[in-house]
Amino acid sequence: MAHHALPRWWGHTAGAAGPARARLEANVARGERQDVREAQARLGRAVRPSGGTADGVVSGVVLLLPDGEPESARGPSTVSHAAALPLARSLARAGRGDGLVAHVVRYRGRGWNGTDARLAADASWAADEAVRRYGDVPVCLAGRGMGGRAALHAAGHDAVNSVLAIAPWLPEDDVAAQPEPVKQLAGRQVLIVHGTKDARTDPELSYRLAERAKKSNRDTCRFEVHSDGHALRQYQDEVHSLASDFVLGSLFSRAYARPVADALAAPPPLGLRMPLAAGFGRALRH
Repeated sequence: MAHHALPRWWGHTAGAAGPARARLEANVARGERQDVREAQARLGRAVRPSGGTADGVVSGVVLLLPDGEPESARGPSTVSHAAALPLARSLARAGRGDGLVAHVVRYRGRGWNGTDARLAADASWAADEAVRRYGDVPVCLAGRGMGGRAALHAAGHDAVNSVLAIAPWLPEDDVAAQPEPVKQLAGRQVLIVHGTKDARTDPELSYRLAERAKKSNRDTCRFEVHSDGHALRQYQDEVHSLASDFVLGSLFSRAYARPVADALAAPPPLGLRMPLAAGFGRALRH
């Protein structure tokens, strides 16, 4: 907690022991409480269609993890938070009948910050909070960019049964550094989606991570969005449909669409370079 010092003139001004002191102490206390709030991750309200789930019962939770930055001391990005909302709404709408609720996680700050891995810690906290709010229900971590990395890292949480990593930011290969962990993905359904023209996060890095993960977890697949960039704007509808199919299938044991089932079943490299077809979600699903 930050400590707010009283002004230097405190105690030397006539009448300060009266109402002015009470007002100042109240302001200091409010400032300290604000600092505490800003130092904690938050879930906030669930993003779901008006009227809540179909019968009011929550049967599964998807936690949207916004993008972040490799190193930063700044607070969470409102732009990244807003960018996660369309997918959150799409998932909540698709899963309303199954009892799905979606939350966009508000990080403590926007930086991963080396070994602190703050965004991964916030993702784990969010899974804890989902269990506290909703009980023993399955949780899917769905992240974009640096949030995708956070989702992959936090997959070992007991409540998490699936991970969706969209254009995940991953560090460049470094022989002197430990590789990105994959052990925590065991027993989880894992889907990675990446645009082949992503200039911000190298799609080959996510392929290599998926390749390592597949060796110990057969329930891993990866889709490539050809000619699309980091934001995947060109095929946003298809990406949202793919995400909905995967999240609902993983959380509620629905049958996956044929392309997803094929990708999960196929050996590398086929199941890790599955092309996302234009119109996915509009055509016959199975």
